[in-house]
Amino acid sequence: MDETQDETTGKRARGLDRAFAILNFLRVQRQALRPNEIATGIDAPRSSVYELVNQMLRQGVLEYHGGDGRVFLGRSLYFLGTAYAEQFDLMRECDRLLTHIAEETRETAQMCMLEGNKYTVAQMKEGSRPFRISSNVGDPVAIPWTASGRLLVAHMSDGEILDFIPKADFYLPNGQWFEPAAFIAEVREAARVGYFTFNSVVESFTHCFAVPVYQADSVCVATLCLVAPREDGLKNHASYLKTLLDAAADLSSRLGHATGETVSGAIRNRPRLTASA
Repeated sequence: MDETQDETTGKRARGLDRAFAILNFLRVQRQALRPNEIATGIDAPRSSVYELVNQMLRQGVLEYHGGDGRVFLGRSLYFLGTAYAEQFDLMRECDRLLTHIAEETRETAQMCMLEGNKYTVAQMKEGSRPFRISSNVGDPVAIPWTASGRLLVAHMSDGEILDFIPKADFYLPNGQWFEPAAFIAEVREAARVGYFTFNSVVESFTHCFAVPVYQADSVCVATLCLVAPREDGLKNHASYLKTLLDAAADLSSRLGHATGETVSGAIRNRPRLTASA
């Protein structure tokens, strides 16, 4: 490949990266924006953003929203997502289980995953009680702020966890610093007992439950969660936890995980680093 071809390939790769940056920015912002606003938000040249926006409009990946040139995610993405959900065992099976969990507990049930170095709710079924939470499916949240975060990084060594989570994410919503060593200790304990529950640091007056869903290699690929009013969560702690654990064991077995396996053995003999490493 000659120098001209290398340069062309590099430009295409950068263009593809920028197109995904545009889509992710709109997803996080949750509102239609003008191309110049998108360019500012992702720190990209306006000319490049305008060109990519026009290309994605032609493909239905973006659509105009309103009459002032604002764009948002298009219906083509919905159909792509539907096709993905139909083929991905985890998403398909979770829909049924979350419905069961929400009906049995009357609380909001969620399936949560990592997206990049953030936590996100991938699916959610609201409970029958009037209590509602403010988080949305797809919103990126700092891993240390969540119950699921302790389980989703449990297959990593201490050093890998510290490299993976941005340092700024150890500042909690109230501005307090969460010592990384304390977080890692909670990660190891959650992996040992097989769940994590706590009073949420994000949603006031809520108690959060998270249990791991393991794939065949014994890595926690997702979590099943409940978000309940704090008083009810503590009152029904044992029964809520049992409902989640039973559902997660069922889902893990469908993903090829052998009962009784955990990530503990996988990390037991790995180098253990201190939080200051």
